Amino acid sequence: MCIGVPMCVVECLPGRSVCERQGERRLIDMALVGEQPVGTWVLVFLDTARELVTGEQARLIDDALTALQFAMEGGTDLDRLFPDLAGREPELPAYLKQHLAKQAG
Repeated sequence: MCIGVPMCVVECLPGRSVCERQGERRLIDMALVGEQPVGTWVLVFLDTARELVTGEQARLIDDALTALQFAMEGGTDLDRLFPDLAGREPELPAYLKQHLAKQAG
C-alpha cells in the first residue's frame, strides 16, 4: 500500500523539486504536476508528486497521518486531531443518503 504525504516545494530544479515535510527534505519528481513555484504543496507518492494540494488540505492529511501513527502506537484520544468529528455521530454525505433512499424506495 502506498500512502501519499504532503510536501512543500522549497527549491525548484529542472523536472524535479526539493520538497520538505516535517524537517525532512527529499528530491521529488514533478513530471506529473509540472514545475511548481516555491511554497506550493504537493501530494507525494514514492518520491513523485501526483497532485497539487492547498495548505489546508496538506494540514488535514498530516493530521490524518499523525492519527494513524498514534492509533498504531495504541493511542485512543484522537479527538484533538479531528475536532470537527469529536462529540457527534458521523453522518453520511448527502449524495450517499440520496443513493440509499433510491435503493430503499
